[in-house]
Amino acid sequence: MSLVLDPAAQDLLFREARTANTFTDEPVTEEQVQAIYDLVKFGPTAFDQSPLRIVLVRSAEGRERLVQHMAEGNRPKTATAPLVAILAADNEFHEELPALLPHFPQAKDMFFSERPARESAAGLNAALQAAYFIIGVRAAGLAAGPMTGYDAAGIQKEFLDGDHTPLMVVNIGKPGEDAWFPRSPRLSFDEVVTTV
Repeated sequence: MSLVLDPAAQDLLFREARTANTFTDEPVTEEQVQAIYDLVKFGPTAFDQSPLRIVLVRSAEGRERLVQHMAEGNRPKTATAPLVAILAADNEFHEELPALLPHFPQAKDMFFSERPARESAAGLNAALQAAYFIIGVRAAGLAAGPMTGYDAAGIQKEFLDGDHTPLMVVNIGKPGEDAWFPRSPRLSFDEVVTTV
């Protein structure tokens, strides 16, 4: 059985999409970022908790502050990408639950009154949203360069607070010259899927 999604869209989102390592200087507009968010906000999370928070780094001063916390190999591409997003998990997401889950407002206190439960839920569900965000960047015809090579404590102190845990930094833009590393192998269906 084939997929319903058009093959060109499948290629754009998955088969031909790659992690970009260089970018052109073409700007990424606020309208593009808004369109990406307006699409990916519908991806499912447990209790519709939506704990992902995004810090967009556009200014030269902000870029300098961020680059110093990146691993050495990630600094040049982060310094030159048109837009950089810090994706973080909001460990106090439960404060928004009465508005996000109006039919079950007691979920805030019933399931998430303790910080460890919130941190666990926020980490998992914000990571799901980060994956949706990457797919949304691709859907906008842009390339994403997600990275976890950075000083998390430094980024948290510099850009976030104690209630937000950094998950990844994503460079965003049109791919530049020699943007792609060779495609690495993937596991086959039979190596991943077990039927019981």
